[in-house]
Amino acid sequence: MKPRILQNGRLMPALETALAGEFDLHPLWREADPKAYLAQHGGEFVGLATSARVGADAALIAALPALKVIGNFGVGYDTIDIDAAKNRGIAVSNTPDVLTDCVADLAFGLLIDVARGLSASDRFLRRGDWLRGAFPLQTRVSGKRLGIVGLGRIGRTIAKRASGFDMDVHYHNRRPAADTPFVYERSLIELARWADFLVVASAGGPETRHLISAEVIAALGADGFLINIARGTVVDEQALVDALVNKRIAGAALDVFEKEPHVPEALLGLDNAVLMPHIASGTHETRQAMADLTLANLRSFFRDGRLLTPIA
Repeated sequence: MKPRILQNGRLMPALETALAGEFDLHPLWREADPKAYLAQHGGEFVGLATSARVGADAALIAALPALKVIGNFGVGYDTIDIDAAKNRGIAVSNTPDVLTDCVADLAFGLLIDVARGLSASDRFLRRGDWLRGAFPLQTRVSGKRLGIVGLGRIGRTIAKRASGFDMDVHYHNRRPAADTPFVYERSLIELARWADFLVVASAGGPETRHLISAEVIAALGADGFLINIARGTVVDEQALVDALVNKRIAGAALDVFEKEPHVPEALLGLDNAVLMPHIASGTHETRQAMADLTLANLRSFFRDGRLLTPIA
């Protein structure tokens, strides 16, 4: 018999089809009363397929007493109660590496956009404002100081992109990273004070909530730019909005927000804010690679009990 797997939330159609072909897949999102369904059928499922956007909280995990593995479509897992899974011995996988390049690409695209005013100048032209005068001068990127918060896979790749722009790179982690030529800043405040651009590439979750605080934003200063491609919760969003509205920082480029898909209304009319609908991994190539790895993890687990990319 095929292993019975519960699907929590929508996934890529091709991945849903592939999972249904290899497993006995049931989409929980189709149930009118998911809680009642789980009360009756939760014990039937040995696997859970979900995404970083939807995850799996402690209540869902508790409702699946036979659960052995969670396959997560996405590199982030702050929406999964990892402690609840570990306490039950449930294996959890994610999809690292395959999205690193596209996320780093978007981070640098956002950096260039907010510094040079690409989106703002496009709106300027479309409004007909060019007929009345020149677009204001903007900020150079090449040769500037780049601070990276979180020098993991994505952070390192962003730093690699920066080398093409002759940027000086410093970073902040909980501890210094091994095998890197970049300068470690023990103090996040000092990193923000030093940087022209501060890119947030850290993990999400309770440990990093509002890591980019009002104090960090103030240290970045009126000439500094913030770029966030990590999780919206890492930044104190209200403090950032206040700083942007009052021009206490030069600009921000954001792919993520605290309460997605809801974006603070105050941001929508600001030309010093570049706003994206969480699309860092949103390319055909990367999403297919993520789907392939999600399927391969579940296939490997039920074949020989091992995940290809387990969450430690």
